[in-house]
Amino acid sequence: MTTVTEAPPLAPTPVEEPRRPRRRGRLVPYWLLLPGILWLLVFFALPMVYQASTSVQTGSLEEGYKVTWHFATYWDALSEYWPQFLRSVLYAGVATVLCLLLGYPLAYLIAFRAGRWRNVILVLVIAPFFTSFLIRTLAWKTILADGGPVVGALSSLHVLDVTSWLGITAGERVLATPLAVVCGLTYNFLPFMILPLYTSLERIDGRLHEAAGDLYAKPFTTFRKVTFPLSMPGVVSGTLLTFIPASGDYVNADLLGSTDTRMVGNVIQTQFLRILDYPTAAALSFILMAAILVMVTLYIRKSGTEDLV
Repeated sequence: MTTVTEAPPLAPTPVEEPRRPRRRGRLVPYWLLLPGILWLLVFFALPMVYQASTSVQTGSLEEGYKVTWHFATYWDALSEYWPQFLRSVLYAGVATVLCLLLGYPLAYLIAFRAGRWRNVILVLVIAPFFTSFLIRTLAWKTILADGGPVVGALSSLHVLDVTSWLGITAGERVLATPLAVVCGLTYNFLPFMILPLYTSLERIDGRLHEAAGDLYAKPFTTFRKVTFPLSMPGVVSGTLLTFIPASGDYVNADLLGSTDTRMVGNVIQTQFLRILDYPTAAALSFILMAAILVMVTLYIRKSGTEDLV
């Protein structure tokens, strides 16, 4: 009789505990952030603190400036230069609207109709960045000069008569007028509007347009109900990228405008570099920054894109 021996039970396989990440590995993201944080501290935070202390100082360049917590500088600067503040907001707002009206059709064309010419058109949009901002503005000074082709064409069409009546131009000229400043701002900051719009429009699924067509929606209805709402992140980003630098710009107002078209950026430049009134210049800078922050916050909340910008 054969006896069957039972096999011995298998030993349980030891379960390996998950390896804990080493401390050095957990610190890698923070080490990668360190150069950017140091850059912001050295070139943004520290200058901001220095300018904040400068804005509450009193004294003169010969005697030296001391921190006396003289907050009345802010009120004095605002009460004296409030026309320049309003002019900056007005010019920047008009230029932003013009950039949107000009940039949206072009961005739409690049995203949906350009085809193989898409890259070529994008290069043409970005091409002005290869030229100095100053040179581009000086070029507009030549284009809008008295007796030039632009002034001649507008005069023959009697456009200058209407704009002169509205207070935008001075007689038979365009240069050294608000119109010239707004034209310069619009041209120089137009790419900042086109690129975010193109990026937002390119992400829209083309099948949504086909679905709208299947539901017998007209092209304008499709644009109003589908395309424009889905492109709102690009609209908001483009308007912010255009309005914020345009409101603080001083090159266009200096080269294309006159003493009657001075913006707050021109005042800050003059206070810093010519009059050497550093507390007033610093106070104007902080007032401008605070005003822009308030307007941007209200605009983002009103547009309902807090999570998209």
